[in-house]
Amino acid sequence: MIKEGDTVQLKDRKNSFFIKLKKGEIFGTHKGNIYHDQIIGKEFGDTVKTHKGNEFLILKPTLYEIIMFGIKRQTQIIYPKDSAYITLKLGITDGMRVLESGIGSGALTIVMANAVKPSGKIYGYEKEEKYIDTVKENLRLAGMEDYVSLFHHDLSEKLPEDYFDAAFIDVREPWLYMENVKSALKRGSPIGFLLPTTNQVSRILESLSYHGFIQPEVKEILLRNYKPVPDRLRPEDRMVAHTGYLIFARKG
Repeated sequence: MIKEGDTVQLKDRKNSFFIKLKKGEIFGTHKGNIYHDQIIGKEFGDTVKTHKGNEFLILKPTLYEIIMFGIKRQTQIIYPKDSAYITLKLGITDGMRVLESGIGSGALTIVMANAVKPSGKIYGYEKEEKYIDTVKENLRLAGMEDYVSLFHHDLSEKLPEDYFDAAFIDVREPWLYMENVKSALKRGSPIGFLLPTTNQVSRILESLSYHGFIQPEVKEILLRNYKPVPDRLRPEDRMVAHTGYLIFARKG
């Protein structure tokens, strides 16, 4: 049964909306208003009508759907093709304390928070204060707000030493902060970075070596969809190709 606080996806043939349910609230669309109380108590797969009589199917959205179609974006997000790999590569799991810096709109944060729950936590450090409210809203939509602590914080400022089990850094010049980040990681802990250009990758590799990190790796993930038509199966005309270089290492 759908309850208050659940996130639902409302879908018809052309439209899709994501709503965090709250008693007494009204969601307005160009096809009419939908009262949250109309949805609470129903089952996923049921339908709901607007006050104009237009019908929507009520679905339980996946995290993928919330990230790709539901969250607000103030920045370029880390796509699921990368965030899922990052989460596995860093070994993120229940109970871990994970440092994330450069949280942007919180797409990766949501994926990692889902991995550390119920007893772990993501510690998100963001230099740009203007992004934090949007990230909080996106976390609430995904139901991950209890597993993330957010800080308005520049990486040049002191971090808690020897505290984190893993880290992911998505800032423009991460090599400027390597000593501070290294001090915050436990020995042997994995760390990852996302950078858009090869010259930046070279700089971070040099910095990782200089600061004693081990097992450096550089990866790029490409994703190509196919048109799901049985008698005309072929790739889509467009694909999510280069989104960034992923760099991983461990604190030595």
